[in-house]
Amino acid sequence: MTAAERRNGPNPPPTEEPPADEEYARAYAAGYEEGVRGALRETLEHIGHGHTPQEIRMLTASRLARLSEEVELKRKSLLAPPRRPAWGSLLRPPAPARPWSGPVIAATTPPFRLLPGHSLLVREERPARAIEILRANVAAFPRVAVVSMRPPEVPGLPAAHRVDLTVGGPGPAGAPDQGALTPGEISGRLRDPTEAPGGALVYVDALEFLATEHSLETMVKFVHWLVTQAQETGSALLVSFDPRSLDVRDVSRLERAFESVL
Repeated sequence: MTAAERRNGPNPPPTEEPPADEEYARAYAAGYEEGVRGALRETLEHIGHGHTPQEIRMLTASRLARLSEEVELKRKSLLAPPRRPAWGSLLRPPAPARPWSGPVIAATTPPFRLLPGHSLLVREERPARAIEILRANVAAFPRVAVVSMRPPEVPGLPAAHRVDLTVGGPGPAGAPDQGALTPGEISGRLRDPTEAPGGALVYVDALEFLATEHSLETMVKFVHWLVTQAQETGSALLVSFDPRSLDVRDVSRLERAFESVL
């Protein structure tokens, strides 16, 4: 028996609890401060872009609905190094649809107002809300550019004020097949309408197709170009996107490129 065992007996006395981890407390406080600052900055941006109080409430409620998912994503990113996106995620069958957890918008609520330089991503399985927003905002811009596999109808919009870039299929009657257009070629064709006086309202619902036909990284770079082009030319960007087509981490990376997400 050792001297410590003779002194303390077979069961040593319990030791005092260690003091609080100062490094952990500092990291928690820093993260809390970063979150508060980010929320306040986002609110100031919405106010600076002229959104109505009703629109700000809708944006805030949408952000709150996604907060738990963003926090969990942040936790996982701190515990594991970033990994390359899985190509299988682009080709796997879609996951079962989740119930909509965002804010309930009354039927009398006016559609979202798009301002020059603004970019909006609408999370939806099929283009519906984004098309409604598109139709409600066409009068605010001198022209509309549509990047889609099935360009939607926009009643009241003259054909001379509309540019259609149909991907994944034949273009309009009499036009050459545009199915082979790359994101770089689409960007080139969008320069004229967006850089013309007054800019353009750009509508896109073909990101899933572009990611599959080219690559996820190419699609993300294309989105960043669209957002920057809208900001620099006074245009507006409206994108409809199905979040089931990508991993949660890649969806979050895509959402961060936009000023607003619904």
